Amino acid sequence: MLSTNKENKDVPIILERMFNSSIERVWAALTDPQQMRQWYFPQLTEFRPEPGYETRFNVLHEGNDWLHIWKVIEIVPLRRIVLQWKFGGYPGDSVLAFDLIPEGKRTKLRLIHSGLGSFMPEKHPGLARENFVNGWRQFMDKALKEFLGND
Repeated sequence: MLSTNKENKDVPIILERMFNSSIERVWAALTDPQQMRQWYFPQLTEFRPEPGYETRFNVLHEGNDWLHIWKVIEIVPLRRIVLQWKFGGYPGDSVLAFDLIPEGKRTKLRLIHSGLGSFMPEKHPGLARENFVNGWRQFMDKALKEFLGND
């Protein structure tokens, strides 16, 4: 039986990818605002990997202006970063975690994005789980992979 959107909207997105880069290089790509602007969100003005740090930035996508609100919840240097992720003007509150796992000279990156159902995608289709799945796949399989190259 196929799951309906209503049934799976609260299921976390979990993606794992292996990168041919050191854990230090992947960590920097995820936490250094200059690097983040190059491959992730060019609109990001500042970011600090410190618990309690909050930043806001607008992303224009398909004619919609999405105010991203991030608050750093947890940091384990070179291993884990957890963000509270909201959108200004919309209900909901999600949690995004990046776990970095060293495997020799390579790094496995595990992305876990939970709480997506709280965005009420039935009322706000732009915040549907499928959109996040597609976005995170593009992030992991194209943008970050190209940015890191073959260090």
